[in-house]
Amino acid sequence: MKTPLPLCGSKTLGVWAVLPALLTLGACARQAETPVTYLGVDCARPFEAQAAAIVAQPALVPAPEDPAEPYRFFSSADGKTSYLITKPGAPGHPAIMMQRARGSDVVTTGCPYGDRKGYDELHAYLDSLKHWTRR
Repeated sequence: MKTPLPLCGSKTLGVWAVLPALLTLGACARQAETPVTYLGVDCARPFEAQAAAIVAQPALVPAPEDPAEPYRFFSSADGKTSYLITKPGAPGHPAIMMQRARGSDVVTTGCPYGDRKGYDELHAYLDSLKHWTRR
């Protein structure tokens, strides 16, 4: 008499029964690890259109809005990309600036739609923040 193949309750079947779930979880983990690519600044785009596109990006975290500050700050969830969008009354308004962490350096770029002198002041201010450390 032949011995039947083990089915229910066997260790062999148990591994095969769990395999689809493990493959699904593995696919989800790979999908979750896909890095988000954030927009660079494009000074050919109008200020309002570019500001709206930046703010609409997924996984972008707005800093709490301070009514006394004429800027809005937004950062990527990983903290490697940040944007500053001016509001009326800010030096150089309208302007958009972006900072990206590259290794141990932070690179600041931006679009001076308004007064260039005010934009340069804003750029200098952002650059001064690069050297700030939490104590």
